[in-house]
Amino acid sequence: MATQATPQPRLLEKYRQEIIPAMMQEFRYKNIMQVPRLQKVVVSMGVKEGKDDIKILEQAAAELGQITGQKPLLTRAKKSISAFKLREGSPIGAKVTLRHARMYEFIDRLFNVAMPRIRDFRGYSGSSFDDRGNFSLGIQEQIIFPEVEYDKIKKVQGMDITFVTTASNKKEGKRLLGLLGLPFKKD
Repeated sequence: MATQATPQPRLLEKYRQEIIPAMMQEFRYKNIMQVPRLQKVVVSMGVKEGKDDIKILEQAAAELGQITGQKPLLTRAKKSISAFKLREGSPIGAKVTLRHARMYEFIDRLFNVAMPRIRDFRGYSGSSFDDRGNFSLGIQEQIIFPEVEYDKIKKVQGMDITFVTTASNKKEGKRLLGLLGLPFKKD
């Protein structure tokens, strides 16, 4: 019995057929391996109520798993902070690291389905890049994703998404994400 090959993600095909040639021409790369690419996408949720009520943390982790298609890792406090009534080792959040096909599928859904559902959305500022071309953004509500059922939500929860690229500077990283479809504000 022959195994059926899974189809390539739409965004990965676009990257290989359109974005690589466009960036090679724009930045005058001599080799295809010089073109920046996405290494991984990290999606994380901080749930401060998780230290008191584990059910809220489990619900947030389940929703994160539905959104990303991968089981999240529960994160724990590294040290105790008395001002926040936080003990070392108590669960305080969840995170998922996406790579390869799952990463491209998530990004495609994020850019084309979820972001248009954000109220009064005008694009993201280009100031959230670090010096290595990585970009971080915050989403205030998980309900913008169609995978989350609105009726079953106990608490509206935000999340942070970090795009880790192989770009060598901010300009290359911004151009890569712009070509992939991330909407930036007009400066």
